Amino acid sequence: MIRKLVDLDLSGKAVFVRVDFNVPIADGKVAEPHRIDSSLPTIRFILERARKVIIASHLGRPDGKIVPKYSLAPVHEYLQHSLKKPVVFAPDCIGPDTERIVQADQHQIVLLENLRFHKEEEKNNREFSRALASLAEVYVNDAFGAAHRAHASIAGMAGFFKLKAAGQLMQRELDYLGPILRAPDQPFVMILGGAKVSDKIGVIKNLLPKVRTLLIGGGMAYTFLKSQGTQVGKSLVEEDRLDLAAELLAEAARRNVKLVLPIDHITGDSEKKNPASAENQIPSDRMGLDIGPKSAALFADAINKAKLVLWNGPVGLFEVAPYDHGSRIIADSLAKNYPQVTSVIAGGDTVAAVTAAGVAEKITHLSTGGGATLEFLEGRELPGVKALEESA
Repeated sequence: MIRKLVDLDLSGKAVFVRVDFNVPIADGKVAEPHRIDSSLPTIRFILERARKVIIASHLGRPDGKIVPKYSLAPVHEYLQHSLKKPVVFAPDCIGPDTERIVQADQHQIVLLENLRFHKEEEKNNREFSRALASLAEVYVNDAFGAAHRAHASIAGMAGFFKLKAAGQLMQRELDYLGPILRAPDQPFVMILGGAKVSDKIGVIKNLLPKVRTLLIGGGMAYTFLKSQGTQVGKSLVEEDRLDLAAELLAEAARRNVKLVLPIDHITGDSEKKNPASAENQIPSDRMGLDIGPKSAALFADAINKAKLVLWNGPVGLFEVAPYDHGSRIIADSLAKNYPQVTSVIAGGDTVAAVTAAGVAEKITHLSTGGGATLEFLEGRELPGVKALEESA
């Protein structure tokens, strides 16, 4: 059983909050703040009740060294502006200077410097975990996007606390993703896109017994199509996964899962230019870069009949018009069926596609986890979730 934040008495306490502020930085500024914004409700909730909040995150892959471009300084600036309160930026995440800053009565909000500036973070070092834990009396994990990592701030330090809970973002992820694994509302439709079948094998195998309709687009669709003998031209194909694709198609048929592959395509030349439509077979000198209008209509029809939709992976090269059309049709269909259809969007590119379509506010849940969401949907145990379940 995982405690919710509302179940903890935070009054007079120092609270350590592990967040996932691993955001893009450009020209010294936060370029895309979705992950920060998603944890602001948790931070505000704690601020209203606790004596102090200590915020910790990683950024990038500095490999245990101090790398200035991976400093959380731009995040500090954005956070202070968003909270409209003073936020003290500690020059490190452990050590005497950090302890003095955290212990100072006048500092209610402290942001620690990048956890991954210490190699001990990714190694889940026990003494490093203990040093982090010594800064607070309560541990809150709101970093679902990093929950699949067995790192010190995610898994190791939680064991030093009697009082620990999931933050509001973490809880929201578990509330929407958990029922998909246990007993999803029916009809349950899953849409999978992106480049590779190999990235989605675990999710397909784990959710195939639960799904009513499986819609496959994106680059991965061409591996499935080629396994059926369809000519796919120069489209992206994982040649070593053709047998697996055929097996998955047969498994879906055995389980009476309606598996829908594209029946038409928007194609491009070898430079992904000069778009043209193609019915079923793709000419040998061209590549499929988006689902065609007939396929998009099939996908939209399945969404109209659904009660729950899980979407992971754009169905075309959505960053480049007109190859964004299929993903936009799906996003618009989900928005038109809101709130009757519960929609869960997983993966950064898919969230970006929905945001680009301008319908993010008509989506039930935009998951902040990339690898963490996929591993969770594969049925794998996440160290960050497990650590919240264990007693001190």
